[in-house]
Amino acid sequence: MSKKKILLNAFNMNCVGHINHGLWTHPRDQSKDYRKLSYWTDLAKLLERGLFDGLFIADIVGVYDVYQESVDLTLKESVQLPVNDPLMLVSAMAAVTQHLGFGVTVNLTYEAPYLLARRFSTLDHLTEGRIGWNIVTGYLDSAARAMGLTEQIAHDERYDRADEYLDVTYKLWEGSWEDDAVLRDRNARVFADPQKVHKVSHRGRYYSVEGYHLSEPSPQRTPVLFQAGSSGRGQAFAIRHAECVFVSSQSKEGTRKLVDALRKQAAEAGRDPADLKVFMGITVVVGRTTAEAEEKFAEYASHASAEAGLTHFAAGSGIDYSKFDLDDELEPPGGHKSRGIESSVQRVTDGKSGWTVRRLLDQLKLGGRFTTIVGDPVQVADALESWMDETGVDGFNLTRTVTPESYEDFIDLVIPELQARGVYKTAYADGTLREKLFNRGAKLPDEHTGASFRRKNAV
Repeated sequence: MSKKKILLNAFNMNCVGHINHGLWTHPRDQSKDYRKLSYWTDLAKLLERGLFDGLFIADIVGVYDVYQESVDLTLKESVQLPVNDPLMLVSAMAAVTQHLGFGVTVNLTYEAPYLLARRFSTLDHLTEGRIGWNIVTGYLDSAARAMGLTEQIAHDERYDRADEYLDVTYKLWEGSWEDDAVLRDRNARVFADPQKVHKVSHRGRYYSVEGYHLSEPSPQRTPVLFQAGSSGRGQAFAIRHAECVFVSSQSKEGTRKLVDALRKQAAEAGRDPADLKVFMGITVVVGRTTAEAEEKFAEYASHASAEAGLTHFAAGSGIDYSKFDLDDELEPPGGHKSRGIESSVQRVTDGKSGWTVRRLLDQLKLGGRFTTIVGDPVQVADALESWMDETGVDGFNLTRTVTPESYEDFIDLVIPELQARGVYKTAYADGTLREKLFNRGAKLPDEHTGASFRRKNAV
């Protein structure tokens, strides 16, 4: 029986410091050039050479101002600040590639669904069906204040709003234009058949939309849907909407439990569990030999900033860890319920694992908290296969360390080893991003909730 092929995204962000913080100070790192279009087009061509399934582009709205109650360290170490718009990168990268997919993060809390639906349809057209949407609801109070709110919307309510938001976009993407609405008939002077283009009327608790989708049907209609919530409410949202789920864990046991729970819930909701692809965040430092890899890791770590990583983590949890002594066991201050990333808070304040600031800083020695694999190509491939086999994940979101060096090393050293083992593709499949990932049609499958909004339920 052939082994399951590893799916692989590059995990990046339109900024200097993304996950592994402080490495912008490394003399070979080029992340300061994130403002240049060539930085992104060169990256896209590199990733396509490595047969990556996609480039997963993170984003935030707001700034990390929880740690020390300021943005000082955030600015000094460029902890996702400054950060530019991710969607504007896609067209240029699509123009220099043929197969690479693009999973782009957009925070729906601060975007009108009517216009965002058009932007994704536009990108789906321009990429010929290679666009995906990483759906986020936000977690930063700084973003809420910048967007005119007094504080962040409560965690579960953000997902309630998101459920309705997706209903609106499904109506626009799936139901407003019929498949054969566009005729392009010059002789009859009919570009689109008015009888096959339908007004969407939505009156809900959070959104009110009446109008026609502004874009004709794109190759995928609905972009491939990514989502990263692992709280109970986040999982419920994923089961209804997500096609790809992004998880971050340091433990195989914890990852396996989460993957099993997601697939079980998917089956109970009437979905094929195989229609839910799970990607795990991971960092790899590879060398031609074990010694070379370990030397490279030590070199990288000497430039990394654990405190910058703690600044990032503090923003996600909503807890200012600068107020803790190094060896204090972590608990949410005052026992309040965080409005940040619930799973991040629970992971270090469960009262069982003995997390302290000192332990956090030790884990952040490369500037980030993702599971890190260090070794030669065989050791890295062994580790990746082990994570696949023991947790049930479908692939990985590979973070950058020193860029683009870390991606070049992975492509030149690890990819051939994985291909030799038969666990990584040797050529791209044809078709859209959804077809490549799932080996099925370009559109949402019939059992997906979005399919229920096709023509019969669109008006």
